[in-house]
Amino acid sequence: MDNKSDRTLLVSILTVIHRVEDSLLALLLISMIMLASSQILLRNVFEISFVWADPLLRIMVLWAALIGALAASRDNKHITIDVLTRVMNENARQATRIFTSLFTAVVTGIIAYHAGRFVVMEHETQNVALGIPAWIFEAIIPAAFGLMAIRYLIHFAQGVQILFAPRQTS
Repeated sequence: MDNKSDRTLLVSILTVIHRVEDSLLALLLISMIMLASSQILLRNVFEISFVWADPLLRIMVLWAALIGALAASRDNKHITIDVLTRVMNENARQATRIFTSLFTAVVTGIIAYHAGRFVVMEHETQNVALGIPAWIFEAIIPAAFGLMAIRYLIHFAQGVQILFAPRQTS
């Protein structure tokens, strides 16, 4: 395969991954809204509720938050404080982006590692949520942080490539 077809394949794979993330996030949000609304209606009108709904909503909030953070990391759209970057020249801004991407990759990698250890502990202790082993629901934590670490390593590499790319002169 040549370089262009490799790049096209990579873009296609990334497009599919992004659509899966976005679809899962939308499905989670719609499901959460519908389930929470039905709980409110059932409690206020019929004075009954689904016993499993509140724990499931908590799990769905965790999943939505982590998938949302993963989607935000896709295009490097995490929360930033850019007071200093407004007065920096382009090279300094790019160096700052490179540093923050590497720092974020390291921190999310550490979190992924420790979250993985937590999930293994949960598996060993056989905790249960909604009648299902809790580690299954919690596995999103190391997975999401691990993927974020990979994405920020990619942002770091792209930033280094941009910083050290030969400049075009006109």
